[in-house]
Amino acid sequence: MNTDDLGRRVADDVAGEGGLDGLRRLSGVIAALEERRTGLVEELRRGKQATWEEIGRACGMTRQGATRRWTGRLQARSFGTAAASYQHGRPGYPHALIGSAVPREARRVLDLGAGTGQLTRLLVDAGLDVVAVEPDEDMRALLAAHAPRAAVRAGTAERIPLPDGSVDAVVVAHAWHWFDQAAALSEIARVLTPGGTLALVWNVRDESQPWTAELGALMRRSARRRIDTAPVIPAPFGAPERLEIRWEHQSTPAGILDMVASRSYVIALPEAERAGLLADVERLLATHPDLAGRERIAMPYLTRCTRVRLG
Repeated sequence: MNTDDLGRRVADDVAGEGGLDGLRRLSGVIAALEERRTGLVEELRRGKQATWEEIGRACGMTRQGATRRWTGRLQARSFGTAAASYQHGRPGYPHALIGSAVPREARRVLDLGAGTGQLTRLLVDAGLDVVAVEPDEDMRALLAAHAPRAAVRAGTAERIPLPDGSVDAVVVAHAWHWFDQAAALSEIARVLTPGGTLALVWNVRDESQPWTAELGALMRRSARRRIDTAPVIPAPFGAPERLEIRWEHQSTPAGILDMVASRSYVIALPEAERAGLLADVERLLATHPDLAGRERIAMPYLTRCTRVRLG
């Protein structure tokens, strides 16, 4: 039996007599198969067992098509290899964010793509009942250790492990750009209560100071992705409310090095290039007139939030 015949047979078995139940079953299996295929691509690329040309042929697509489809997903999955650097180097969020990201009447909140819990801890400390969903096992272990009062779950934005209408608000902190956004919006709408809210949050380095501008220039040597921090969210969500908060994250030279090292595009660099970038950052921190000899460094940030309500 060739693979096309096998695929049709499996699809017919799963769909059964059809209808909405058959469609749901088939959609669930397709999602699981796609997740498994992505896992195989990741294994092949991490182990350098196959080129993008070979992966494309195996999937019935071109090299360019395979690269476009999976490069972003593999970068999103790379954080676990630098989970400790992520936890140490990434900033938290200003307390003023909570009142804007989460409505006053909300009680149960989903932190989606929670990472190691930078926002989760703030939500828990605000007295909210928090479920934190994170796909990466290594990140999730640190999340559970640093936010023990949150209910930590394995899952993705495209397959949220919660029942329908089970949370009053969903927050996504510095992760929206990694999601399959159409699939994520469908899932978010499913788990929200009627009138519930979705808040998308990013921390953006404020490069208005000379040393932060130099740091940004170094980091952009390898960065190719530009993040939209004021996204348009379609129906069934309503008009957006937007907020920007200026604040400072108290860090150290080691913390800033870890912040750089935990960037997905830095994790993915060849080792020599990665080491060279980190050495240049370390040199900047040690020699810049505004930083030399300082054990504590105030890193300026802009936190941007877009909040929408489910119509």
